[in-house]
Amino acid sequence: MVQPQDRSQNEGLSNPRSFTLDDFLHLPRTKPAQEYINGQIIQKPMAQGDHSIIQGELTTALNAVLKQQRIARAFPELCCTFAGRRLVPDVSVYTWERIPRKENGEVALNFAIAPDWIIEILSPEQSYTKVTQKILSCFKEETQLGWLIHPQEKSVFVYFPDAPVGVFDTSEVVLPVPGFAQDFRLTVGNLFHWLVE
Repeated sequence: MVQPQDRSQNEGLSNPRSFTLDDFLHLPRTKPAQEYINGQIIQKPMAQGDHSIIQGELTTALNAVLKQQRIARAFPELCCTFAGRRLVPDVSVYTWERIPRKENGEVALNFAIAPDWIIEILSPEQSYTKVTQKILSCFKEETQLGWLIHPQEKSVFVYFPDAPVGVFDTSEVVLPVPGFAQDFRLTVGNLFHWLVE
Protein backbone atom coordinates (compact mmCIF):
# COMPACT_ATOMS: atom_id res chain seq x y z
CA MET A 1 0.00 0.00 0.00
CA VAL A 2 1.53 3.31 -1.08
CA GLN A 3 0.98 6.19 1.28
CA PRO A 4 1.18 9.87 0.26
CA GLN A 5 3.95 11.94 1.81
CA ASP A 6 3.41 14.30 4.74
CA ARG A 7 3.42 18.00 3.99
CA SER A 8 6.30 19.58 5.93
CA GLN A 9 6.11 23.27 6.70
CA ASN A 10 9.80 24.20 6.57
CA GLU A 11 9.44 26.68 3.71
CA GLY A 12 11.72 29.70 3.99
CA LEU A 13 14.28 27.93 6.15
CA SER A 14 17.69 27.50 4.55
CA ASN A 15 18.51 24.63 6.89
CA PRO A 16 15.39 23.08 8.44
CA ARG A 17 17.50 20.96 10.82
CA SER A 18 18.72 24.15 12.54
CA PHE A 19 15.13 25.09 13.40
CA THR A 20 14.83 24.30 17.11
CA LEU A 21 11.90 23.30 19.29
CA ASP A 22 12.19 26.68 21.03
CA ASP A 23 11.90 28.40 17.63
CA PHE A 24 8.85 26.32 16.84
CA LEU A 25 7.16 27.05 20.18
CA HIS A 26 7.41 30.78 19.44
CA LEU A 27 5.54 30.47 16.13
CA PRO A 28 1.84 31.41 16.02
CA ARG A 29 -0.55 28.50 16.54
CA THR A 30 -2.21 27.14 13.42
CA LYS A 31 -5.39 25.23 12.64
CA PRO A 32 -5.05 22.41 11.97
CA ALA A 33 -2.15 22.04 14.39
CA GLN A 34 1.49 21.61 13.47
CA GLU A 35 3.87 19.14 15.10
CA TYR A 36 7.61 19.37 15.62
CA ILE A 37 9.32 15.99 15.15
CA ASN A 38 13.02 15.31 14.57
CA GLY A 39 13.76 18.93 13.71
CA GLN A 40 10.92 19.22 11.18
CA ILE A 41 7.58 20.96 11.27
CA ILE A 42 4.79 18.64 10.15
CA GLN A 43 1.39 20.05 9.24
CA LYS A 44 -1.43 17.86 10.48
CA PRO A 45 -4.17 17.40 7.87
CA MET A 46 -7.61 18.90 8.33
CA ALA A 47 -9.90 16.27 9.84
CA GLN A 48 -12.45 14.87 7.39
CA GLY A 49 -15.78 13.24 8.20
CA ASP A 50 -14.65 9.73 9.14
CA HIS A 51 -11.67 11.02 11.12
CA SER A 52 -13.79 13.56 13.00
CA ILE A 53 -16.52 11.05 13.87
CA ILE A 54 -14.11 8.41 15.17
CA GLN A 55 -12.10 10.96 17.16
CA GLY A 56 -15.19 12.45 18.82
CA GLU A 57 -16.97 9.17 19.54
CA LEU A 58 -13.83 7.44 20.81
CA THR A 59 -12.92 10.31 23.15
CA THR A 60 -16.46 10.34 24.55
CA ALA A 61 -16.56 6.54 24.96
CA LEU A 62 -13.18 6.44 26.71
CA ASN A 63 -14.12 9.21 29.13
CA ALA A 64 -17.49 7.62 29.89
CA VAL A 65 -15.62 4.64 31.36
CA LEU A 66 -12.21 5.91 32.46
CA LYS A 67 -12.88 9.49 33.54
CA GLN A 68 -15.98 8.59 35.51
CA GLN A 69 -13.91 6.16 37.61
CA ARG A 70 -10.95 8.58 37.81
CA ILE A 71 -8.74 6.00 36.16
CA ALA A 72 -7.69 8.11 33.19
CA ARG A 73 -8.83 10.86 30.86
CA ALA A 74 -8.85 11.10 27.06
CA PHE A 75 -7.96 14.41 25.41
CA PRO A 76 -8.55 15.17 21.70
CA GLU A 77 -5.85 17.14 19.82
CA LEU A 78 -3.79 17.85 22.95
CA CYS A 79 -0.37 19.48 22.49
CA CYS A 80 2.27 17.36 24.25
CA THR A 81 5.84 18.70 24.45
CA PHE A 82 8.48 16.21 25.59
CA ALA A 83 11.86 14.76 24.60
CA GLY A 84 12.60 17.60 22.18
CA ARG A 85 9.38 17.28 20.20
CA ARG A 86 5.85 18.67 20.11
CA LEU A 87 3.16 16.14 19.23
CA VAL A 88 -0.57 16.59 18.81
CA PRO A 89 -2.06 13.06 18.86
CA ASP A 90 -5.61 12.65 17.67
CA VAL A 91 -6.43 11.25 21.12
CA SER A 92 -4.07 11.25 24.13
CA VAL A 93 -5.00 9.19 27.18
CA TYR A 94 -3.34 9.95 30.52
CA THR A 95 -3.79 7.97 33.72
CA TRP A 96 -5.42 10.06 36.41
CA GLU A 97 -2.30 10.46 38.56
CA ARG A 98 -0.14 11.56 35.57
CA ILE A 99 -2.43 14.36 34.36
CA PRO A 100 -0.47 17.60 34.91
CA ARG A 101 -2.35 19.92 37.24
CA LYS A 102 -2.16 23.42 38.64
CA GLU A 103 -1.89 23.99 42.40
CA ASN A 104 -5.67 24.41 42.61
CA GLY A 105 -6.24 20.96 41.05
CA GLU A 106 -7.32 22.18 37.61
CA VAL A 107 -5.78 20.53 34.57
CA ALA A 108 -2.55 22.31 33.60
CA LEU A 109 -2.19 24.29 30.40
CA ASN A 110 1.00 22.52 29.33
CA PHE A 111 1.59 18.78 29.12
CA ALA A 112 5.34 18.07 29.19
CA ILE A 113 5.00 14.29 29.33
CA ALA A 114 4.04 11.63 26.80
CA PRO A 115 0.56 10.10 26.96
CA ASP A 116 0.08 6.70 28.53
CA TRP A 117 -1.91 5.68 25.43
CA ILE A 118 -1.55 7.39 22.06
CA ILE A 119 -4.26 7.03 19.43
CA GLU A 120 -3.89 8.21 15.84
CA ILE A 121 -6.44 8.12 13.00
CA LEU A 122 -4.83 7.87 9.59
CA SER A 123 -5.93 10.43 7.01
CA PRO A 124 -5.53 9.67 3.28
CA GLU A 125 -2.79 12.30 2.85
CA GLN A 126 -0.72 11.11 5.82
CA SER A 127 2.29 8.84 5.63
CA TYR A 128 1.64 5.55 7.43
CA THR A 129 5.37 5.27 8.13
CA LYS A 130 5.66 8.72 9.73
CA VAL A 131 2.61 8.24 11.93
CA THR A 132 3.99 4.85 13.01
CA GLN A 133 7.35 6.43 13.86
CA LYS A 134 5.53 9.03 15.93
CA ILE A 135 3.78 6.32 17.94
CA LEU A 136 6.94 4.26 18.42
CA SER A 137 8.91 7.29 19.61
CA CYS A 138 6.50 7.62 22.54
CA PHE A 139 7.49 4.21 23.92
CA LYS A 140 10.79 5.73 25.10
CA GLU A 141 8.73 8.08 27.30
CA GLU A 142 6.43 5.77 29.33
CA THR A 143 3.69 5.31 26.72
CA GLN A 144 2.10 1.89 27.26
CA LEU A 145 0.16 1.36 24.02
CA GLY A 146 -0.52 2.91 20.63
CA TRP A 147 -3.43 2.56 18.24
CA LEU A 148 -3.35 3.58 14.59
CA ILE A 149 -6.88 3.50 13.22
CA HIS A 150 -7.19 3.14 9.44
CA PRO A 151 -10.78 4.15 8.49
CA GLN A 152 -10.42 3.35 4.79
CA GLU A 153 -9.30 -0.23 5.46
CA LYS A 154 -11.49 -0.71 8.56
CA SER A 155 -8.48 -1.92 10.53
CA VAL A 156 -6.60 -0.97 13.68
CA PHE A 157 -2.85 -1.40 14.09
CA VAL A 158 -1.95 -1.87 17.75
CA TYR A 159 1.59 -1.07 18.86
CA PHE A 160 3.09 -2.56 22.02
CA PRO A 161 6.39 -1.50 23.62
CA ASP A 162 7.62 -5.10 23.90
CA ALA A 163 5.73 -7.15 21.28
CA PRO A 164 5.14 -7.16 17.52
CA VAL A 165 2.47 -4.90 16.10
CA GLY A 166 -0.98 -6.46 15.88
CA VAL A 167 -3.43 -5.85 13.05
CA PHE A 168 -7.11 -6.09 13.93
CA ASP A 169 -9.71 -6.12 11.15
CA THR A 170 -12.26 -8.73 12.25
CA SER A 171 -15.53 -7.19 13.37
CA GLU A 172 -16.11 -9.19 16.58
CA VAL A 173 -12.55 -8.92 17.93
CA VAL A 174 -12.13 -6.84 21.10
CA LEU A 175 -9.25 -4.39 20.70
CA PRO A 176 -6.30 -4.58 23.14
CA VAL A 177 -6.07 -1.76 25.68
CA PRO A 178 -3.46 -0.79 28.28
CA GLY A 179 -3.64 -2.47 31.69
CA PHE A 180 -5.20 0.58 33.35
CA ALA A 181 -8.08 0.59 30.83
CA GLN A 182 -9.28 -3.03 31.18
CA ASP A 183 -12.82 -1.81 31.92
CA PHE A 184 -12.99 -0.26 28.44
CA ARG A 185 -14.09 -2.77 25.80
CA LEU A 186 -14.46 -1.93 22.12
CA THR A 187 -14.70 -4.26 19.17
CA VAL A 188 -13.43 -3.45 15.69
CA GLY A 189 -17.02 -3.63 14.46
CA ASN A 190 -18.32 -1.20 17.08
CA LEU A 191 -15.51 1.24 16.33
CA PHE A 192 -16.30 1.45 12.63
CA HIS A 193 -20.08 1.26 13.16
CA TRP A 194 -19.83 4.84 14.46
CA LEU A 195 -19.34 5.84 10.81
CA VAL A 196 -22.84 4.69 9.86
CA GLU A 197 -24.83 5.64 12.99
